[in-house]
Amino acid sequence: MYVFFKELVAPNTEGFIYAFSLIPSRVDLRDYTTLFPFVSAMFLHGGFLHIISNMWFLMIFGDNVESFFGKFRYVFVYLVSGIAGNVLQYLLYPNSAIPMLGASGAVSGVLGAYYVLYPHSRIKTLLPIFFFITIVEIPAVIYLFYWFFIQLLSGVASLPIATQTGGVAFWAHVGGFVAGIFFARMFQKERGKGYIEGEIV
Repeated sequence: MYVFFKELVAPNTEGFIYAFSLIPSRVDLRDYTTLFPFVSAMFLHGGFLHIISNMWFLMIFGDNVESFFGKFRYVFVYLVSGIAGNVLQYLLYPNSAIPMLGASGAVSGVLGAYYVLYPHSRIKTLLPIFFFITIVEIPAVIYLFYWFFIQLLSGVASLPIATQTGGVAFWAHVGGFVAGIFFARMFQKERGKGYIEGEIV
């Protein structure tokens, strides 16, 4: 939130974004200073809707995942998932000059971990049926698999055009989600702890 506030009040917002966002074409693996945006880009956002949607997902899924990992491991998984998502997006579009910013890859890591740890939790979801809206309970494994499938499909569809136009970094979502799955399975085996049943809204 602090970095987003600094972004909003910066005298030159565009310059601030270009300085700290991840711009793949600027990355030089021989110069470690160009690698810093793989981290700093996670603390920038494209507007209030962007940061609110990320915070909403964290509010819904993050507390359960944090309770499993503990605070320090949770932060570790969050940050590394975000970096993994940014790396995947970079590898697919290394020549792109479009700034990448946002914590969606890190948040996706939390979703991936939840997918492994709490598959049978039920998520209350608004479902429109013709002119009516009803609330249904969907198993987390179905809800999150559908979300991941949409990100993957959208990422594939964006491959031919993403270097020329802006938009959503779908592959950062994919990379973060897969990283979250990896860490959840690794720590799950380490602790010998299975999923916990639950319900979220």
